[in-house]
Amino acid sequence: MQALLVSTAAVALAEIGDKTQLLSLILAAKYRRPLPICLGIFVATILNHTLAAGAGALLAQWLTPTVLKWIVVASFLAVAAWTLVPDKADDDDASPGRGHGVLIATVIAFFLAEMGDKTQVATVVLAAQYHPLWQVVAGTTIGMLLANVPVVWLGSRFASKLPLKAARIGAALLFAALAIWIALR
Repeated sequence: MQALLVSTAAVALAEIGDKTQLLSLILAAKYRRPLPICLGIFVATILNHTLAAGAGALLAQWLTPTVLKWIVVASFLAVAAWTLVPDKADDDDASPGRGHGVLIATVIAFFLAEMGDKTQVATVVLAAQYHPLWQVVAGTTIGMLLANVPVVWLGSRFASKLPLKAARIGAALLFAALAIWIALR
């Protein structure tokens, strides 16, 4: 259960102000169809994070527990620093593709936007540290949905009123605290 909870919290925090959260806002504003957008986010996240978790599990087999622990600590500190840097969404991120529906456009856009993203990196690191893998994937997917579904449903109506800078600072501090906690255990 710890793998599920830590994975959920880590990804929900990492996603605050992330480019995929901005992509959620763009898709919501462009299509105004929250259900297929939310389903697309779910499908893309399951696919992307399952691949990332598999990579993390393979990485864990090659490293000693001590080395793995310090990689996790360093990775969480890097994600804390990375969280402080605001992401900017490109107009190309919301491109629907020719003839594809909202669901397909969302799956493709989200899957591609997640490649190399901090939440994907966090999933690799979490999968290397925690077991079972299904709890890591479920947790990172829940975290992604917790951060993005409200953005989709509320749309651009409240986007200008969200204190994203304060949220990024808070998330960075929580990642730093998590790194310290792992280092001390």
